[in-house]
Amino acid sequence: MRNRYSNPLVHRYAGEEISYIFSDDYKFRKWRRCWIALAEAQKELGLNILEEQVEELKSQERNLNFEVMAEKEKELRHDVMAALLAYGEQCPLAKPIIHLGATSCFVTDNTELIQYYEALKLVRTLLINLIKALSDFTGKYKSLQCLGYTHFQPAQPTTLGKRGVLWLQDLAINLEDLDYLLDNYRIRGIKGATGTQDSFLKLFSGDHQKVKHLNDLVCEKLGFSRSFPVTGQTYPRLWDARIMDILKNISLGAHKFGVDFRLMQNLQMVDEPFGSKQVGSSAMAYKKNPMRCERICSLARYVISQGEAADHTAANQWLERSLDDSAGRRLYLPQAFLGVDAQLTIYRNVIEGMKVYPRVIKKLLDSELPFLATETIIMQGVKKGGDRQLLHEAIRERAVETAGEIKELGRENRLLEKLGEDERLPFSLEELQKIAYKGDFSGRAEKQVEEYLAEYIKPLLAEHSELPGTGRELKL
Repeated sequence: MRNRYSNPLVHRYAGEEISYIFSDDYKFRKWRRCWIALAEAQKELGLNILEEQVEELKSQERNLNFEVMAEKEKELRHDVMAALLAYGEQCPLAKPIIHLGATSCFVTDNTELIQYYEALKLVRTLLINLIKALSDFTGKYKSLQCLGYTHFQPAQPTTLGKRGVLWLQDLAINLEDLDYLLDNYRIRGIKGATGTQDSFLKLFSGDHQKVKHLNDLVCEKLGFSRSFPVTGQTYPRLWDARIMDILKNISLGAHKFGVDFRLMQNLQMVDEPFGSKQVGSSAMAYKKNPMRCERICSLARYVISQGEAADHTAANQWLERSLDDSAGRRLYLPQAFLGVDAQLTIYRNVIEGMKVYPRVIKKLLDSELPFLATETIIMQGVKKGGDRQLLHEAIRERAVETAGEIKELGRENRLLEKLGEDERLPFSLEELQKIAYKGDFSGRAEKQVEEYLAEYIKPLLAEHSELPGTGRELKL
C-alpha cells in the first residue's frame, strides 16, 4: 500500500524472520497458544473443563479471523477482549472457559516475552555467524602492519588484524551478556489481575499448591521452566530495560566498527563491497561511498536512543501497573530488534565482501615511520654511548622542522635525512633507514591476534559449529 506510512525497518532493512516474530500472525497465534496452555493445565489440575473444549481450541489455533478481531476492537476498545471473543465465535463449546481466571497481561506479557526470547535467539545466531566471519578476517590480516591512530592522529603501528580483534572482542562481550540473559530467561506465568493470583486461588478453593503447580504447568506448556517469582499486573518492566541494554550494547559495538571502517575507507585502506552498477552519487559519478557502514551507524544510533525510552518506562510504572507503558513498548522493543538484525546483517556483508589495499596501507605507514622510529633511534643511540637528553633534543628539533615543511610547504618526509646530517646523532642515513624501515614497531599485535583467536574465539566457534548460517542478501 503506497498511500500510507510503511516502516522502513520492515521493508528496507530487517530480515523476514525477525519481522515475522513481531507480526500480528505470530502474536495472535501465541495468544491462542497461551489460552490453550491455560485450559489444558486447569483441566489437568481438576477444573471442570472438557477434553472436547480443549481440542476445539486447538483446532482453531491457527485459523485467525483478523477481520472479526478488528471489528470487535473498534467496538470494545480492548484488543485482548476483541481477540478473545473472536476466538470464542470459532469455538462455541470452549467459549465459556477461555481466559478463565486470567487478566489481559496473561496473554500479552507472556506472548511478548516469548517473542523477545525467539528474537534474542535469532540475534544470537547472527552474532555467532558474524564472529566467525570477523575471526577469519583477523586471522588473515594478523601480520599486516598499519599505522595506528589515537585522536585520529598518527600513532604507533598496529596490524589490521589486531584492529579487527578489537571489534571481535566487542562482539564476544555482547554474546557473553546475551547468553547470560538467555540462560536466566523467564516468562510471566499466571499471576492474576494485580499479581496476587487471587482469581486462581478461588478457582482451586484456596489450594495454594495447586495454584503454584498451575503456574509451573502453564510455563512448561509454553516451553519455559522459569517464571518471575512475583509480579504486579505486568512482569517487571526492568526486564525490558535489560533486554534493551543487550540490543543497545550490540549497537554500540556495531557503530564503532562502522565509524572505524568509514575512517579507513577515507584513508583508502579499504573499500566496502561495491556493486558493478551501484551509484555513489547522482552528481559525482566517481563516488564510492561507505553507505553500508553509514547505514549501520544510523540504525545503531536509533537503537541506542531507544534504550532511554525503556529506562523511563521501567521507572514510571505506578504501583501494580499503569498503561502508559503500552504504546511505547509496541514501538521501541520490536523496532530495536529489527534495527539490530539489520546492523548485524550489514556488518557481516561488509566483512565478507570488503577490499583491503596493502600497498596503500604500507604507503601510509612508511610516510610516518621516520617519526614513529624516533624512540627506537634514541634507545639505539644510548646503546652507542650517546646522552639520552641530547639525543632527544636533537631529534625533537629536527622533527618539528620536518613537520612544518610537510604541512606548510607540502614536502616529503625528510626527517631521516636531517637526522643523518646532524652531528649530534651517531648514525648514518643508511643506519637510520634500517632502523625505521626494517624494524617492526607493532609489538605483540600479531601474537595477540593469534592468542585471542586460539584462547577465546576458537573454543566459542567449536561450541556452536552446528549453528545454521544466515547469509542472506541485503535488501537495498
